Amino acid sequence: KLAMEFPSEDIFLMTASPVIKAVTNFKQVSKTLEEFDVEEQPSSLLEKRYPNIKVIQSGVKQLKSDDHKVFTEDGKEYIYEKLCLCAGAKPKLIFEGNPYVLGIRDTDSAQAFQKNLAQAERIVVVGNGGIALELVYEIQGCEVIWAIKDKAIGNTFFDAGAAEFLIPKLTAEKRETPIECKRTKYTMEGSEEKERSLAASDKLGSALGPDWHEGLHLKGTKEFCHKVHIEILCEVKKIHLQQEFIQLQRTSLTFPKEEKNVEPDEVLWPVYVELTNGKIYGCDFIVSATGVVPNVKPFLDGNNFAVGEDGGLKVDKHMHTSLPDIYAAGDICTASWEPSPVWHQMRLWTQARQMGWYAAKCMAADTLGESIDMDFSFELFAHVTKFFNYKVVVLGKYNAQGLGLDHELMLRCTKGQEYVKVVMQNGRMMGAVLIGETDLEETFENLILNQMDLSAYGEDLLNPDIDIEDYFD
Repeated sequence: KLAMEFPSEDIFLMTASPVIKAVTNFKQVSKTLEEFDVEEQPSSLLEKRYPNIKVIQSGVKQLKSDDHKVFTEDGKEYIYEKLCLCAGAKPKLIFEGNPYVLGIRDTDSAQAFQKNLAQAERIVVVGNGGIALELVYEIQGCEVIWAIKDKAIGNTFFDAGAAEFLIPKLTAEKRETPIECKRTKYTMEGSEEKERSLAASDKLGSALGPDWHEGLHLKGTKEFCHKVHIEILCEVKKIHLQQEFIQLQRTSLTFPKEEKNVEPDEVLWPVYVELTNGKIYGCDFIVSATGVVPNVKPFLDGNNFAVGEDGGLKVDKHMHTSLPDIYAAGDICTASWEPSPVWHQMRLWTQARQMGWYAAKCMAADTLGESIDMDFSFELFAHVTKFFNYKVVVLGKYNAQGLGLDHELMLRCTKGQEYVKVVMQNGRMMGAVLIGETDLEETFENLILNQMDLSAYGEDLLNPDIDIEDYFD
């Protein structure tokens, strides 16, 4: 965006990775909903397309905001007029520095995971967001103990009702063939393999795209399809290595079988997970899919940034941080403007793309001394994804975020086919969750955006015999 606006200016893109993430197959599904793939490409492609962009492959060592200077790991310094920080976030590991704990957030860590899984008989997955959900669904031939701190799976995206709707898919033996993902992948091979092992897992990769597990062969050693056991309302209390566990003289449990009392495990495992509910399970390794923390560390030292409660750099409605000429976008930032009543920040690909685009517009407007309106994408929270092979659309305050007790829910559910939930407040639609091919997303998007009073329709709003689109076109 900047390169197009200022063809004669030099634009530097600093990245620690030899590849950059590009948005491909972009499709505007509705006013606020967009679908796209995220693809890794060699940075030379970007430089070819825009001659005024220079990609600098090096991590940032230090920022001196008073001098308008950035120092890179390879010992160079760069002076900037305007700077936008888009360093994303890194996985929030349950235990740092434990070789049996793998964090998954980017393509590199997904590949490390795949290598480990090939030899695995049992793994423990900790976390309840999108990546944990997808992972547990995709893994075959390996016992999975899934520890979640909530009552129901997928708490970031769903409520207990949606979780109930999805659970049968987890235990289904027969898998439908997934819809083919038409997407070319650029993977680093040959010479870059060496770099990859040097830039080991503690280096930041870029975040995974919406269908990151496509093309990864997620299969363990056992010959059955799905074996998932969910431990709810618990967290990991401690991790014991094999020797420590033997010294503890405590009992670990076998994989729970239906209706049987849980038996002590005779097998010795490389690592043991003690949960806060008192149970201990042995496993080959632990996947920490417990969300992310904004990657602000390289930039804080010696700079007086205002930082949000979630650890991100605070930005105003023009994506400015608290320091002059420095902007931030994506996972690293915390939206600190007064948001629209049906928008909230969530560290997702869709928002990172929107924020990046809008930050570029703001940087351009400031440089040219023009004023700019808030981007329309911040009017309504809207996200489309896939879970368990179902299309999933979430709109507005889909989990009644911040509405307190002052709301009501309406539901429509056809087992194995669709799940529709709307969040209503004072007769107005505030949010919705749509699972399956419901074709209601545009209608509901409009109803949330225009805040029309729907009290007169009552329960009929979700009546499948009434074609709701005809009412509200």
